[in-house]
Amino acid sequence: MISNYFKIAWRSLSRSKVYSLINIVGLTVGIACCILIVLYVKDELSYDKYHKNYNEIYRVLHAFRNPTGQQEQGPPAPAEYQVWGCAPVAPALLADFPEIKKVVQFTSPVTLLLQHGDKRFQEGNLVFADSTAFDIFSWKVLYGDPKTALKTPNGIVLTKTLSEKYFGKVNPVGQTLKTDEDFPLIVTAVMEDVPSNSHFTFSALISMVTFRTVRAEIFDWWGYVDFYTYFLLPENANIQAMQAKVPDFLKRHNPNQSQNSYTIAFEPLKDAYLRSAAGRQPGATGSLSNVYVFSVVAAFILFIAGINFVNLTTARSMERAKEIGVRKAVGAHPQSLILQYLTEAVLIALLATMMAFALVVLLLPLVRNISDKPLPYADLLSWQMLMIFVLTPFVVGIPAGIYPALVLSRFKPALVLKGKFNDSGKGIQLRKGLVVFQFSLSVALIACTGIVFSQLDHLRSHSLGFRQDQMLIIDYGGDAQVNKNMETVKTVLAENPDVLAIASSRAVPGEFFPNGTTKIASPSGEMQSFDPGLYEIDVDFLKTYEMKMAAGRGYSREFPADLEHAMIINEAAARHWGYNNPRDVIGKPFEQWGRTGTVIGVVKDFNYQSLHKNVEPLALRMAPPESLGRISLRIKAANINKTIAALENTWNRLEPQRPFRYSFLDQAFNEQYQKDKRFGEIFAAFGSLTIFIACLGLFGLATYSTEKRLKEIGIRKVLGASVASIIGLLSSDFIKLVLIAILIATPLGWWGMHRWLDGFAYRVNIHWWIFGLAGLSAVVIALLTVGFLALRAARMNPVRSLKAE
Repeated sequence: MISNYFKIAWRSLSRSKVYSLINIVGLTVGIACCILIVLYVKDELSYDKYHKNYNEIYRVLHAFRNPTGQQEQGPPAPAEYQVWGCAPVAPALLADFPEIKKVVQFTSPVTLLLQHGDKRFQEGNLVFADSTAFDIFSWKVLYGDPKTALKTPNGIVLTKTLSEKYFGKVNPVGQTLKTDEDFPLIVTAVMEDVPSNSHFTFSALISMVTFRTVRAEIFDWWGYVDFYTYFLLPENANIQAMQAKVPDFLKRHNPNQSQNSYTIAFEPLKDAYLRSAAGRQPGATGSLSNVYVFSVVAAFILFIAGINFVNLTTARSMERAKEIGVRKAVGAHPQSLILQYLTEAVLIALLATMMAFALVVLLLPLVRNISDKPLPYADLLSWQMLMIFVLTPFVVGIPAGIYPALVLSRFKPALVLKGKFNDSGKGIQLRKGLVVFQFSLSVALIACTGIVFSQLDHLRSHSLGFRQDQMLIIDYGGDAQVNKNMETVKTVLAENPDVLAIASSRAVPGEFFPNGTTKIASPSGEMQSFDPGLYEIDVDFLKTYEMKMAAGRGYSREFPADLEHAMIINEAAARHWGYNNPRDVIGKPFEQWGRTGTVIGVVKDFNYQSLHKNVEPLALRMAPPESLGRISLRIKAANINKTIAALENTWNRLEPQRPFRYSFLDQAFNEQYQKDKRFGEIFAAFGSLTIFIACLGLFGLATYSTEKRLKEIGIRKVLGASVASIIGLLSSDFIKLVLIAILIATPLGWWGMHRWLDGFAYRVNIHWWIFGLAGLSAVVIALLTVGFLALRAARMNPVRSLKAE
């Protein structure tokens, strides 16, 4: 019986090749889109899950606030949290919370010049780590003993990629890497590369005991912010009860700092990537809202493809009516007819699913490039994807086929065989409603795509408050010899006629920067403590970046005391300390990291972070030579390659021990928006496919509608109707539906984009004409889709359609 159903279903598909092709292609594209989005979402939700203790690992978040003018009790707002904190937190937690099994701390990434034999490279993303790192995290060790690898002074654990870079594919344990610092590093282990689905990554781990030998004093400082702390709990530990003990914990261990100015919170590892309360953290962060958006888009795409099936099947019910009448007359039961048409639907879905998986294989490299995710082919063979392959024909085919099957099975054979059966008004209204739904989504997606790219363009063109174009950055990793010769290096590099200005600093806009505990006298004279962002710069930094002063002056060589006893803050910091007029903070005393002096200037606010955030308080202090790590050169736009080559030659002559590594600031700064750019590209791609599927369905309906009206068109032409009037007649019904769709899509798209734009501190306004253009685009697409068929029908010789009469 079942085999008979499949035979009949196959014959039906073969007889109606055009409609079958439209159904299969629409479902193929819809299912392929769903699979690709599932792969993307699956990767987003998989972050850090490879750790054996995934559900038991937590990290410490730190919040620093002004002790006045803030809430007096409870944790600070989530946006105030950051991952970087002080070293004493870890041993204090281990001492006060018996439920904690293990604690590990990492430092911020450092840059070192590593050398083995004739191989010498400047390596970034090297992290100091406690010996308990492998007890908490499940990174796979290939060579060496993970229990002792980070206990050895000057020990380093290399990732596989870094190991092969220096030693090839041999076991390097026991080998030595020279560094530009005063200590060599001994390879104690090699581990697999950190998986890409990790909320932070590194190239190598250096034993924390090595760091202790260099800066032992900071491990007792509650004011030095450079460590991120993780701990391991037993299963089902009461984290809320632990959080409630935090105020007393801080009073015992850090009595000199009020809880109103500093507090901590505990965040599970599973929240680190998508749901983190930290405003700043190392490594990648995802967007839970994007996951929801793409999941909804996937459902809509599949739903639209299903709508095409329902529309075309019910529209063609007249063609199937006599077949059903005959079947019923010879004794077929409604249940068997329903099963027959469900079999047809499942067969179409099965063919579409097979083609969809083939399409996914072809498109996966493109999606990898757009999404910047590995998405290996092996993921298609996972049990989840195999289950999707098995279930999709039924999950898609049965819901899409159930309504047409019920409609077709209820035909009355007597009326059908007498020729008195007509398409029902309810069926027509349903098809119109589904077309409106399809194009509502399509118009909304067109408008939303336009707004997304408008926002991305706004981010690129927004004035940041400093010069970022033609700014070449040399990253020399804080090399001690370069810092010792900094003035000479700057002077010689500046002799190049294509160099317009030059400065040095610890970091440049868009990069990581520390926070520094700072006290400034308030308007009432009280010294108030806060931890603003901290830029360590030289005397030429503000001038090179063309930053403007709101009050006071910049650093100057004419004032030697500026190096130790002066500080500049931005307008946001002045407001934070209670000075709405920046001139009023000039001359106020400050204390910061062992320095005392007065505020000499207020720089106008500039966007040193992503435009997702408002400008936050920032202190800019003169850097001690050992803190420098970047040289910024403002160069002429002409002959850039020639300029870079000349600068490299000069650099190699001055500092041959350090490779010449450069980048352009605008490119590096805009990398902050790569995630937004990828979102826009993926959104546009799937939006385009949604429109394609909707037009495919519209083409099918228009084809069927035109075929039904061929005799009417022939009579109209015989009576003198023009080609234009016939095109208008056939197109008008569909265009009305598209216009209704525009009215529905506009408020929905406006609401959705307002929600998305809430994630940006600097955002575009949503103008009505964006939806107007989206609607016009939909009308044009619909006209092109329907107009082609209408033109062909209007130009047909009426004799061909009327001769049967």
